[in-house]
Amino acid sequence: MKAKYILFIFAALFIVSCEMDYDPVAVYSDVTEGVTEDSLQVEFKDKAAVLEHRQTLLNLYENGQEHWYLDVLLLAEVHADNAYAGSPGAETTPFEVNSIEGSNINLKRDWNAHMANVAQTNKLIENIDEVNDPALTETEKNQFKAEAKILRAMIYFDMVRIWGNVPLVTKQAGDITSETVEEVYPAYFPPQTDALTIYQQIEADLLEGLEYAPENDPANKTQLSQSVAKALLAKVYAEKPLRDYDKVIKYADELAADGFELVEEYGDLFGVVLSDPNQPPSNDNRAIDATLRNSKETIYEAQYFPGNTNWVTWMFGRPLEEWNANFTWLKWITPSRDLIRAYESETGDKRFEQAVVFYEADWNLYYPADQYAFMYKTRSAYNSIIKLRYADILLLKAEALIAKGDFTGAAAIINQTRQRAGLNDLPASASASEESITEAYMKERRLELAFEGQRWFDLVRLNKVEEVMNAVFETDEGRPDLVYPFTELSYILPIPQDIIDQNPNLVQNPGY
Repeated sequence: MKAKYILFIFAALFIVSCEMDYDPVAVYSDVTEGVTEDSLQVEFKDKAAVLEHRQTLLNLYENGQEHWYLDVLLLAEVHADNAYAGSPGAETTPFEVNSIEGSNINLKRDWNAHMANVAQTNKLIENIDEVNDPALTETEKNQFKAEAKILRAMIYFDMVRIWGNVPLVTKQAGDITSETVEEVYPAYFPPQTDALTIYQQIEADLLEGLEYAPENDPANKTQLSQSVAKALLAKVYAEKPLRDYDKVIKYADELAADGFELVEEYGDLFGVVLSDPNQPPSNDNRAIDATLRNSKETIYEAQYFPGNTNWVTWMFGRPLEEWNANFTWLKWITPSRDLIRAYESETGDKRFEQAVVFYEADWNLYYPADQYAFMYKTRSAYNSIIKLRYADILLLKAEALIAKGDFTGAAAIINQTRQRAGLNDLPASASASEESITEAYMKERRLELAFEGQRWFDLVRLNKVEEVMNAVFETDEGRPDLVYPFTELSYILPIPQDIIDQNPNLVQNPGY
């Protein structure tokens, strides 16, 4: 009987590994495996092996553009009111019309990629203390473990906001043998953990990571620094399960003390340097670099250079480094008329031209072909992908002040981002009531952070999904018909059905 049980598990694990491109059983390799004096196998044989795996972790965001960025925009912008699907299909249209099901392949690849990334963080966290190499100091061990915990928290923060109850895996699974099968099995097929417990683990990882992570390096914003932990803590404490607006304010203020502030020119965050800035882009006048990396506003970003470029740019519009490349097919994340009207209602808003661009296209699905709208914030292969920036956290402080009844203080923060955008301060009437200042705040976050993966999560966090999304289909003539109305059950998405089929301990989210 036990032999059949083992065969079942190995068969299931084979399926999982095929789907994830990651084999959880093959935890040892010739590169990393070491042997102690007691003939016990260890993951990292020396400091060099640790450094190699640490670099893998530091590169996860840079290399995971599909699940860290592309699919997040599909959810946060298309499933909200900022964008249309762009290229209709089974991958994209369900996000646009609220008909997402567990069979959606985007959700499957995102779940698999996130869980594989969690496994990579656990590998370092669980094994680094066992490395017997005098060259690896205790200080380094503490730092590298702290970085891995911050990264694990970041991954789980995305997962819990997308799916709610997800498996909480903080231990590395061991080898499966006839003697260990009953003990090890749950590590490969874990049940879901309630969202509150997931948030508590995120909080614990960030607080522990904060203690030993490196300080912010103004010259390198790709590091998992103390400031990254502070920014994530501010975002975590704004969410309902652990909501503590005093702590949102605390960590926003600590980031300011770390030296973060708004850059003077909003466009520097997303612009590129052209070979001749006085001429429009063309194949003879290509983008040659990002305008600015490691800005004083960026907290965490992925950076791209010649030879290691940002491939997702051609998914959204024209890649400015190759003007005519990959511009013969419909693009994802098409700016909505509703968003464009929001920008146009603020005359002179500099953020509009940084978020949306109009080109002549060969198609006219959402707009006339001669004036077609495209997302513009990721416009070349050299654009950084900014995961965390100070404007987001600063505005979360305004949200906290609103919750505490300080409408004037919230308006003062909102005016900071408005002034940079070339706009006048809010009128006095905007801070006259909680309703009016909340409306101004939601609009400001929308215009400031459009196409940065925030809008859907803002609507969910502030219980605005039904109010906003069920109404926008009546006012935005560019949208196809809504399939299902938005309800509280829409706040989280379905768990991929293939994952449920592989793991009998998982239960589908209500409503799907």
